[in-house]
Amino acid sequence: ERVTVILPDMAAGCSMADMADLDQVEDCWEQLSEVIDTEDLMPVTYVNSAASLKAFCGRRGGIVCTSSNARSVLEWAFARRRRVLFFPDQHLGRNTALDMGIRLDAMPVWNPHADWLGGNTPEAIRQSRVILWQGHCSVHQVFRPEHVQRFRQQYPGIKILVHPECMMEVVAQADVKGSTAAIIKAVEQAPPGTRWAIGTELHLVNRLKQEHPEQEIHFLSPVVCMCATMYRIDLAHLCWALENLAAGTPVGVIRVDDQTAHYALEALQRMLEVK
Repeated sequence: ERVTVILPDMAAGCSMADMADLDQVEDCWEQLSEVIDTEDLMPVTYVNSAASLKAFCGRRGGIVCTSSNARSVLEWAFARRRRVLFFPDQHLGRNTALDMGIRLDAMPVWNPHADWLGGNTPEAIRQSRVILWQGHCSVHQVFRPEHVQRFRQQYPGIKILVHPECMMEVVAQADVKGSTAAIIKAVEQAPPGTRWAIGTELHLVNRLKQEHPEQEIHFLSPVVCMCATMYRIDLAHLCWALENLAAGTPVGVIRVDDQTAHYALEALQRMLEVK
């Protein structure tokens, strides 16, 4: 059954999702088909992506993932095909694949702006297991290895907790890594007096500070990169959207054509079936 989806500010979005569009991904697939058998390539898109890219995956037997189930989804993919094309976030794909024992040299990065093969050699593509899209979350890109080192020097015994959208050099130095839900759970289950430096979105870190005064919680970076596109959904726009909805004149309605909706749903349903 179709439901009404409303975006209170049509200028809102996700900068990472914008780093991969359908034309670019289709061009990537076509180029790859000249070097490898794409029948043995599984497209996997992070949930932070356009409906058109979810539909791209759905049409080709592919799947969607979240930061919580990325490993389970990759295991599902490798049980069916030899290689994965992972987009749009390279860091989540790389960190998850490394945890699964896949070597770094088997994970070439596809630059959609390169003239040919995403800037890779045919041999690199043939030897690949995971082809990573050159995309990232600007919020998590700000965290650096030196930030981890600074906190460890300043606060001996501090625990570093980061999201897997962070670069691998940061994740490798963390005590705990995990999705937003995993970050919240780690703090909730920690004993009083636990000291954390957390590498994820600032508002979540501040909320955890307020909810857990019995712990000492720091934001991992001295520099803040706010998500300018996500934060367009403010209280004023939300109120405006709700008032119009109550009046029977909905605004900011998102419409997707039937075919895109059908195949995007297929990819999402595959994800929901993964254990």
